[in-house]
Amino acid sequence: MTIPKTMKAAILVEQRKPLVIDEVELPDSLDVGQVLVKIHYSGICGSQLGEIDGVKGEDRFLPHLLGHEASATVMEVGLGVRTVRSGDAVVLHWRKGQGIESAPPKYRWRGKTVNAGWLTTFNEYAIVSEDRMTPIPDDSDLDVAALFGCAVTTGFGVIENNAKVRIGESVVVYGAGGVGLNIVQAAALVGAYPVVAVDLFDNRLALAHEMGATHLINAKVEDAKTAIEDITGEQNLDVFIDNTGQPVIIELGYQLTNPQGRVILVGVPRKGNDINIYSLPLHFGKGLSGSYGGEAAPHTDIPRYHALFRADRIKLRELLTDCLSLDEINTAIENMRSGKASGRCLIKM
Repeated sequence: MTIPKTMKAAILVEQRKPLVIDEVELPDSLDVGQVLVKIHYSGICGSQLGEIDGVKGEDRFLPHLLGHEASATVMEVGLGVRTVRSGDAVVLHWRKGQGIESAPPKYRWRGKTVNAGWLTTFNEYAIVSEDRMTPIPDDSDLDVAALFGCAVTTGFGVIENNAKVRIGESVVVYGAGGVGLNIVQAAALVGAYPVVAVDLFDNRLALAHEMGATHLINAKVEDAKTAIEDITGEQNLDVFIDNTGQPVIIELGYQLTNPQGRVILVGVPRKGNDINIYSLPLHFGKGLSGSYGGEAAPHTDIPRYHALFRADRIKLRELLTDCLSLDEINTAIENMRSGKASGRCLIKM
């Protein structure tokens, strides 16, 4: 199969500016371990908003492509690829799975190189490293399948691998976006109680309730600390999960959890925004740790979670509240920022 000469893509040209939608040139051939895919649906994650906003500091790789969760079909495979073949339906994910880690592709735009890592998904086609994709059944729902690239695997992994929630433990999920909603769902699935969702938008809290939250707190209209203590009791909270990356909220979670409680950091603080805590409790059982994509293993976790979805044991279609075209991606991003988008926003290619 011939590799397309060009594709439409959303390009991050300048931080804190809208993405540029334009045609990008693809390489003429595949390198060892590379796979050409046609993307069907891409999710937009808070991580991309962080990249656009420069949360981690100056971006030395501009211009570059974005996106790290999608559903796709394999069009062609490079030398050495063994885990997928042409025609396979796949989930694209940023966490490493099985197979070769290839060299990143080199795209061209307006006569210069456009950087891309082992995976980008805000583009019609992509050259992806073999270890950033997992095959799924050919009859899978490709819109829902995109969620397995990050939102589901991260959310469920936070509960399974990071927080290690036990039946009957109390959990607060601060921030009910795409990942947060799956954290809520996973907490309910393993028998946590109460499961408290905190957000600034009632539409997201309503969706969190549908995902299994037993209590809802709108931190815009009520004091979150008081409300959480009213629900769990003072210093009786087992697990606090922060999706915001805001130091004041991380510090709140550390204050609210019990002496054996765990604070899990999913959101990434802006560079230079340090937290201030009294560390002594860490020596006696309290836990404070960061999550790296829920420590998910995509090649084993995606088949497990996909089987749960097909057995109607988890809700995912309800999370797909917005679906726009690639030309409308900047609108989709603004809808996420403003809270207009309740759940996961998909870009349909």
